Amino acid sequence: MDKIKRYIECYISTETCNLRCHYCYIAQQRKFNNKLFSLQHSKESIRQALSINRLGGVCMLNFCAGGETLLSDEVIPLVKEIIDEGHYATIVTNGTLRNRFKEITELSDKIRSHLFIKFSFHYLEFKRLGLIDRFFENVQMMKDSEVSFTVEITPSDELVPYISEIKSICMEKLGALCHVTIARDDRTSGIEVLSKYSFDEYKKIWGTFDSDLFKFKSSIFYLKRKEFCYAGEWSIYLDLNSGNYRQCYCGKYLGNIYNNIEEPLHFEVIGNHCPFSHCYNGHSFLTLGDIPELNTPSYATLRNRVCSDGTSWLQKDMKNFMESKLIESNDEYSNIKKAKISANNRYNDFRQKLHNIKQKLL
Repeated sequence: MDKIKRYIECYISTETCNLRCHYCYIAQQRKFNNKLFSLQHSKESIRQALSINRLGGVCMLNFCAGGETLLSDEVIPLVKEIIDEGHYATIVTNGTLRNRFKEITELSDKIRSHLFIKFSFHYLEFKRLGLIDRFFENVQMMKDSEVSFTVEITPSDELVPYISEIKSICMEKLGALCHVTIARDDRTSGIEVLSKYSFDEYKKIWGTFDSDLFKFKSSIFYLKRKEFCYAGEWSIYLDLNSGNYRQCYCGKYLGNIYNNIEEPLHFEVIGNHCPFSHCYNGHSFLTLGDIPELNTPSYATLRNRVCSDGTSWLQKDMKNFMESKLIESNDEYSNIKKAKISANNRYNDFRQKLHNIKQKLL
């Protein structure tokens, strides 16, 4: 049974979309540029750069674009190559592009068993554009093809009057309620919840979906992580086009996967020096185990649902893999090594602050 060695968050540089959701973080920052992802390296070269041997084991790679991930016709062939290498892959999509899902049905059983689709349920946009039936038909197409999936909604204030309607259509089409994430405002330095409601009110309103994803995200959303975090070694954030990778979304730059492709990759942990106000995507990084002493549900728990007919959203192979933790394939550092890393981080932070002060005085 495969166990996860590393989690790799892969950014796809498509910043255009066939939807215009008001809560979209790309729209918030006015970053839509109609730019589609285009591979600067062959999919075979990317496979070599992210080989099992180079990464040290079987990894989970999440493919997510700034806009709609599957607009580019290069994504699915690349994902196939990555799974052929032996990894597991997850794709974030709005679920509207029927031809892409038909393409997935034509993949081999093995590829489909190691693939997971995160369907983003953009209810108001689907309703405006008449895409609700198409969305659920595509979800059903994946289920019939034994591809693991989840259906997740972003709980914006504009959706509150439609909650009963959303629940009803989910039970009709899925036999289960959709999962619920948290709408965030990336324009704020503290990455606040994007809502007029207090956080307690927000949790009460959306907690009625009984979503394990929402429960966990709510429990960690405003908590500054001070524990020793292995992001930077057990997980990385990768810009797939440029090849640059970092410890996390705004962690230290570590290198480029396309440089010296025959040599091992450089990894370096964040430790106790997380730059973020809170781990807003801890539903993946933390449940997979970047902070091993945290007692969290498995990633599978946050993604799965059992339907009214007894079927599940996760297929056996994917469920087993998502239930594994990074600590099962990696060794923790000694307390001495952790202390040295923390001391070095504090020193570097002090030097940076001193440099910033000097720059202001010039």
